[in-house]
Amino acid sequence: MTRTYSLRARVAAATALGATIIVVALGFIVSQAIERNNLQQIDQRLETVSKLVLLNADIAVRVLSVLGPSNDLALTFRNADDSVGGTTSVELPALADGSRTVDVDGTPYRVFTTTVERPAEQKVSLGLPAEEAARATADQRRYVVAAGALAIAASGGLGWIFGGRAVRPIVELTRRISAGQPQPATRTGGVREADELGDALTAMLQRVDDAQADTTAALTTARDFAAASAHELRTPLTAMRTDIEVLRTLDLDDAQRTEILDDLARTQGRVEATLAALERLASGELASDSDYSDTDVVEICDIAAQDAMRHFPDLTVRVDAEQALIMRGLSAGLRLAVDNALSNAARHGRAHNVVITAARRTDDAIVVTVDDDGIGVPESERTAVFERFYRGASAAKSGSGLGLALVAQQAQLHGGRAYFDVSPLGGARLVLELSASRPPTSPR
Repeated sequence: MTRTYSLRARVAAATALGATIIVVALGFIVSQAIERNNLQQIDQRLETVSKLVLLNADIAVRVLSVLGPSNDLALTFRNADDSVGGTTSVELPALADGSRTVDVDGTPYRVFTTTVERPAEQKVSLGLPAEEAARATADQRRYVVAAGALAIAASGGLGWIFGGRAVRPIVELTRRISAGQPQPATRTGGVREADELGDALTAMLQRVDDAQADTTAALTTARDFAAASAHELRTPLTAMRTDIEVLRTLDLDDAQRTEILDDLARTQGRVEATLAALERLASGELASDSDYSDTDVVEICDIAAQDAMRHFPDLTVRVDAEQALIMRGLSAGLRLAVDNALSNAARHGRAHNVVITAARRTDDAIVVTVDDDGIGVPESERTAVFERFYRGASAAKSGSGLGLALVAQQAQLHGGRAYFDVSPLGGARLVLELSASRPPTSPR
């Protein structure tokens, strides 16, 4: 099983690892610099002493020899023929001019060599044990190591602290998800990536929550829709069953049989019309943004008017509108709304003349009015007639009670509303307010 670590621990470990790499690199550089600096200090001492020794190397050798073993300074000078002209107890080897570290009888020495031109060409070498410089270098390196270890520990601690601040939005989101509360996370500030991640997760959870709410609402609507549909269809189906039982059990004459068959045909037509309207309502409920397209409202009104006059020969429909009114909408849905408005005026309002007016009220709103000279809609019913399966007092018996519900649904899907008013023609005025740019509203 793979062992997991918290993001905070990973941030702290990454910070400590980065600090370790930097400290090691800098420690190596500083260590070399310390060693060079200590050797340079010895070289400076030897060069300073050499200025005194060069005055008379022979006397300097005698003085240093008298000082004995307590003196760490070694001095050796050689003649032009490379013979030793004088030396202390520690004889330094023949070397070229300059400073270098050499091994003398197993002891490292730092030696400075120079050439004296007068009175005779001689090479003078001065040396000090390098152990002192090595000891100082070792001590200073220990300080560097201790400081580096402290820096690494401090980096890891700071990484743990700031890592905790960085992952705080994620921890908060996790807590809220576990509690079933996908509200926006509180920004901690200072860590942009963590805040962006928190915002992205919050937005995702909000979308999931919205989708869940929409699904719940859709299921509730579907249950209500199915219950209302079953209730509405139960009455005509019961009537059809009664008529069938009468035909099956009773000995009827031709006139009675014809009357019952006509009643069956009317009831079957009502059931069929109701099912067709239910199907159109369901299609509207399932409309999505991808179904919307640029639609000419005037063209839809013209086509609907021609079809209405063919279906209702006694009806005259006139369209009074601009040359074109383009909006983003559901072409089939708008056509369905206008068709039902005209059918409602002819069948239930018993109108003979209808005027359709379409105009752009503002850049964002289009208004379609359907005026008729029928019997109108009582003021007390002007709101209720848009409910599903509601039939007005003057409605035809064969109606499904869904025509105006379809009109209201399409108005809502186009970001507007539908309502009745008094018509100047004496009948009813059905007003459709549509939004040309407003996002569609799901009907509830």
